[in-house]
Amino acid sequence: MTVGAWREDRIGSALRGENPAVMRRLESGFAVIGDVQFLPGYSVLLADDPAVQRLSELPRSGRSAFLADMDRLGEAVERACRRVETGFLRVNLEILGNADGFLHAHVWPRYDWEPAELVRRPVWLYPREMWGEERYALGPRHDRLREAIGEELDRLAG
Repeated sequence: MTVGAWREDRIGSALRGENPAVMRRLESGFAVIGDVQFLPGYSVLLADDPAVQRLSELPRSGRSAFLADMDRLGEAVERACRRVETGFLRVNLEILGNADGFLHAHVWPRYDWEPAELVRRPVWLYPREMWGEERYALGPRHDRLREAIGEELDRLAG
């Protein structure tokens, strides 16, 4: 697989063990750290079946597992960001399904240092240019936070 090609098939590459953003395998899918980190700790839960587009397509037990994993990832991000980052306030959990055609949930940490006009608003209102700026791209400087989220996921497993 070519460098970055995993982004074209995030779930398939996770299933094959080729997605470098995967932090942990969970019951219903994969906890991955986000490609963009302008809010440090941004993570995503990917359902493990790329054909599933909506939560309602899963059987009741699958829905419960996905929502439980979303809760677990949210709590792990909260615990890790509180421990590793400064100014942590809370997490926002979202299942949107507007752009990507596979079931996934966003976990957005929110901080007291965010601009006043944005901190109380949806993350999607951040300027578009921030989403592609190299300084916010996932990289080695996020390893400590990534490891902290993984550790918290492990603690919450049992």
